[in-house]
Amino acid sequence: MKIILFTTLMLFFAMSKAQTEMPLYSNPIPNSKPCNKKEKEEARGIVLDVTTPTLTVYLPEKKDAFKTAVIICPGGGYGALAMGHEGRDIAKTLNQYGITAFLLKYRLPDAACMEDKSIAPLQDAQRALQLVREKAGEWDIDTSKIGVIGFSAGGHLAASLGTHFTHSEIENNQHTSLRPDFMLLIYPVISFTDNLTHQGSRDNLIGKPAAAAQVIKFSNELQVTAQTPPSFLVHAADDNAVNAENSLVFFRALKQHNIPAEVHIYQAGGHGFGMHNPTSKDLWMERAINWLQSNHLIKGTINP
Repeated sequence: MKIILFTTLMLFFAMSKAQTEMPLYSNPIPNSKPCNKKEKEEARGIVLDVTTPTLTVYLPEKKDAFKTAVIICPGGGYGALAMGHEGRDIAKTLNQYGITAFLLKYRLPDAACMEDKSIAPLQDAQRALQLVREKAGEWDIDTSKIGVIGFSAGGHLAASLGTHFTHSEIENNQHTSLRPDFMLLIYPVISFTDNLTHQGSRDNLIGKPAAAAQVIKFSNELQVTAQTPPSFLVHAADDNAVNAENSLVFFRALKQHNIPAEVHIYQAGGHGFGMHNPTSKDLWMERAINWLQSNHLIKGTINP
């Protein structure tokens, strides 16, 4: 009994050390106002009504030699966060490859709780990247190898982080770079144009009816420049929620600016499959790891 108890306690302390949740802001949350929303988590790790953003650190047991880190943006149509299969599961898998993972619980747009709901998620993503860069020494991270992975609407947020970094939506007194070094975009919402957008994501972020300027601003395929980070994209051709053309238009925009990019379009799989496309034995995470190795973003000597 004593041995079992000791082992359980050691496992608990090891997990506590490996996973640490922290407030995203030490000062009052920017762009917020008092509201009555209370965060709640439902089955399968679906989190609703997020008004207080956090960042959870997942430390690998053995770090990749390149000391790479990835910030994770779960999806949920900007109306919820899939913190399970698009968050915690991803963080633990990245850890197996020696990558330090940071799970971002970003604010869900809500005019009752935010002065400008359209920028709240991007503020949180920029703050997450700022925090990881400025405290990189504490986690033994290379500041030139900090990327972002996003799923569905979280992919839109990740792509926004990679295309809107020249304008800071947060205080940045140290002029810390808000540009991710690479992006992994998994069945992402990219465009807010009428013929491509995921309507729920667009309505939740910029409202209905949407102002034309906001549609252009948050159509990330229109915001690609020569400074946009290298990107890896995954989609299913039969995705009826977020048209696979979202990934393709972004890929084409990247190639027009000579940005290194790779896209994988599965024949089937639908939307929201997380790490495991149920129609294929292929694992996109392995393809992503290969891409990271090819672009010298991880050394890749650690196997899961």
